[in-house]
Amino acid sequence: MSALPLTYIPNLILRNRTSRVTTVSPAINKLIDDMIETMHVENGVGIAANQVDSNLRIAYIEIPEGIDEDDVVIPSLSYVMINPTIIKRIGIRIVDEGCLSVPGFRGSLQRSVKVTVKALDREGKEYRIKGENLLAQALEHEIDHLNGVVYIDRMESVADLENILETEETDKSFMKGDPNNVWRLRKIAQKIERRL
Repeated sequence: MSALPLTYIPNLILRNRTSRVTTVSPAINKLIDDMIETMHVENGVGIAANQVDSNLRIAYIEIPEGIDEDDVVIPSLSYVMINPTIIKRIGIRIVDEGCLSVPGFRGSLQRSVKVTVKALDREGKEYRIKGENLLAQALEHEIDHLNGVVYIDRMESVADLENILETEETDKSFMKGDPNNVWRLRKIAQKIERRL
């Protein structure tokens, strides 16, 4: 396993719908291993293949062990998803969300309370995931990536986007720590997307 370089907005690979995987080969499993390593290095909860410059319909989610509001231990969960599709959504809630491809920012947007997803596992066998709250949010976020959608596209206003860095320094010079810069990239990408 080796960590791969991340792609960041405005990279157009994040704006294109990914291609279905037709055969789960050793090369696909190597890509999955590298995606998992990359996500761990970057301290993420999920990662989509186009975030590591691959146009394949693959995502990985890993929810760490935690404690819910009733002090009940929630076990860790991890899912490799090949060709995932959301087949059911229930409810709406407002969430705070960030993204490895939009570093240094978080935003408020609507996500479903519960979702059901159909996908293939690493052996090519179909299975279903029923997720709620954080898992539902992660499932929608990663499948959005595979459909060429970044979370800022689902936000209503730049006022809902917040710089979470302690300073305005960021290693992504096009952002310059300013939510308005990120918002402008969203509008530029949407114009490009309409032309494609």
